[in-house]
Amino acid sequence: MNRRFVNIYDSTIGKNVRIGEFVEIGGSIIGDNCSIQTFCFIPPGVELEEWVFLGPRVTFTNVKHPRANRKGSFEKTLVKKGATIGAGAVILCGITIGENAVIGAGAVVTKDVSDDTTVVGNPAKILRKGLY
Repeated sequence: MNRRFVNIYDSTIGKNVRIGEFVEIGGSIIGDNCSIQTFCFIPPGVELEEWVFLGPRVTFTNVKHPRANRKGSFEKTLVKKGATIGAGAVILCGITIGENAVIGAGAVVTKDVSDDTTVVGNPAKILRKGLY
């Protein structure tokens, strides 16, 4: 695991995880064999199951209505086994991305994504169902 310029705190990191530079992981669960490219942001409440790929600059959120003086808990986000999230995608909190789902580069995901589904755009819409 490459840990140069990486902040990891209060997190569980699985085996054989590859992490690029300038990544922030806090209060998250990262499963085995994941690949996290440079400049990703993974805040508290995010769980990546095994074999998840995050392209460069993938950003997760964990609060639906952020305020400077907010109080309350973080919303959980689950990315299931084998999902791929393209570069620059933004994943809003409180959703589930299904097994082997593909999120296109630059997509803004605001709703759950089913297993074996490809979504693209802002907001993300289904491009195809079934494995690619």
